Amino acid sequence: YRQVTLDGEAAVSDERSAELIALDDALDALEKVNPRGSKVVELRYFGGMNNKEAAEVLRISETTVERDWRLAKAWLYRELRVR
Repeated sequence: YRQVTLDGEAAVSDERSAELIALDDALDALEKVNPRGSKVVELRYFGGMNNKEAAEVLRISETTVERDWRLAKAWLYRELRVR
């Protein structure tokens, strides 16, 4: 194992922290209005899954995953631009 230390260079900047908080808030809001779309974002973006894998996990069609992914990305983009 390699020991890693956090120093000033590795720390998250205040600007980056604000972006992460805004993203987390936007994802929470998305989950309230579109729970399945939020789950697709979680699986695709954070889980690294492709459409087929996400469709299998959610037990929906790949087409539905693609549609939810597009809508969720557009919704998040709009939500983050407003902030």
